[in-house]
Amino acid sequence: MASGKSWFFRGIRNGVPIMLGYLAVSFALGITARNAGLNWLQAGLASLLNNASAGEYAGFKVIAERSGLWEAALMTLIANARYLLMSCAFSQKLSPETPLSRRLGLGFTVTDEIFGVSMAVDGFLDPMYTFGLFVIATSGWTSGTILGVLVGNVLPARLISALSVGLFGMFLAVIVPKARENRTVLLLVILSMAASWGCSVLPGVRTLSSGMRVILLTVVLSAGAALLRPVKEEQHE
Repeated sequence: MASGKSWFFRGIRNGVPIMLGYLAVSFALGITARNAGLNWLQAGLASLLNNASAGEYAGFKVIAERSGLWEAALMTLIANARYLLMSCAFSQKLSPETPLSRRLGLGFTVTDEIFGVSMAVDGFLDPMYTFGLFVIATSGWTSGTILGVLVGNVLPARLISALSVGLFGMFLAVIVPKARENRTVLLLVILSMAASWGCSVLPGVRTLSSGMRVILLTVVLSAGAALLRPVKEEQHE
């Protein structure tokens, strides 16, 4: 059985694509922070403590408009609401013996990419694996934000786009093996892509924020899968 240390360094190794993608995405976020009047230290702390692109971007826009703290908190809460669902799914992936302190720590690490890679682990999830992912990913996220504030648009746009491709490749590496092994997962992937496109063009639904659409699709699709193809407890053991 692998030790916590080996799981941690395995997470760091597997998190390199996330780090590269975060470095590119957060670079643009740093430019937004600079335009909002933040210095590199303030922007870096924001990225270190708020690991969410949509929520952080919304927060910077609220700051730029000189809105109040309550407005910023509410905007960030709405933009990051999908992480509540991811945290619930995370709790089902943990061994019953996982202490509360590590469960709380995992709640802070949840991002779309870290969640996807962590959930792809067979069997129960060792929290140290996710912590390793978080350490390397957050280093890229925070560094990219600081660089965006300091050097602005100096880096070529092609280089930034090339770095961000790492995120798409990582998602394919997570989804494709599971979809090949399980037809239910394959069907859900196809349905989620079709439903996501449909929600982006249908009147009424397309006016919702992207975060709200993700929440709605997640609840509907996961509830349908749970009713039609429930996962047995012994499959986690």
